[in-house]
Amino acid sequence: MLQTVCITRDPDNMPLISNLYYFAGPAENQDLNRPPVILLHGAGGDHLSWPPQIRRLEGWSVFAPDLPGHGKSEGAGRHSVAEYAVDVIAFLDALQIRQAVIVGISMGSAIALQLALKYPERVAGLGLFCGGPKMRVAPAVLETAGNENTFESAVDMINENCFSVHAPKNLVQLSKKRMMNMRPAVLLGDFLACNEFDVTGHLGQIDHPALIMCGAGDRMMPVKFSEALRDGIANSQLCVLENAGHMVMLEQTDSVVELLQQFLVSLAPRLKKTRKKRVKLNPDAGPAQPAESA
Repeated sequence: MLQTVCITRDPDNMPLISNLYYFAGPAENQDLNRPPVILLHGAGGDHLSWPPQIRRLEGWSVFAPDLPGHGKSEGAGRHSVAEYAVDVIAFLDALQIRQAVIVGISMGSAIALQLALKYPERVAGLGLFCGGPKMRVAPAVLETAGNENTFESAVDMINENCFSVHAPKNLVQLSKKRMMNMRPAVLLGDFLACNEFDVTGHLGQIDHPALIMCGAGDRMMPVKFSEALRDGIANSQLCVLENAGHMVMLEQTDSVVELLQQFLVSLAPRLKKTRKKRVKLNPDAGPAQPAESA
């Protein structure tokens, strides 16, 4: 028997569950047969990495958590994608969500891939934005991100490569301001997790429908990495958006919303076949323990 779901709220009215603060989009006009959509931010991000048009996706119940140590969520960040995946499973269990569409950007897409491989019964579909089967990080970022004296230069380096030349200056400035609120140890942990991530040899095990999306001008994860995902995941489609960089959903929001809606609607026939399958939840599961305090 499932435990009672206990949700608290902070003064800004953001709910807290399983030690994670999260944004819950209103499910207006939602078909109750549709699975929830979970939005996973990238390294150094939080739920605000996703624009309101996606967090409030019409017709869908959307949840956008702040991963441990990010945004309003306290605690230490993790040093591996696998640990973050355990946190997401604990989050789903706490909300009594049996199965969801997992949509992730950059590190969030790596977490989505990890979930599909380790917890396939919990995944109804995948949205893999600006990711890849492996995510090597520039040594200069790893050398500077964790040091308070060089943190701002690391943020500048990251931020400059996150956007295309077409991005409005105020968008780039806002992105830097948000990342500067991160603790250096958490940002470094995120990039260490990305750097160690590699599921190249396991993509063939994924049979979930997958929408792969990236910006044509992505300098952090060039298009070839998204092409590798498309080639490795049988039931996948790749959309490359012009005039966009790594933060594709911020630069081409309307196009991303349209493509994501189309993909989610296309899942209906598959979900009808699997609706009667039940997933055993673990209400006692807790979030992963940090590799070290941050």
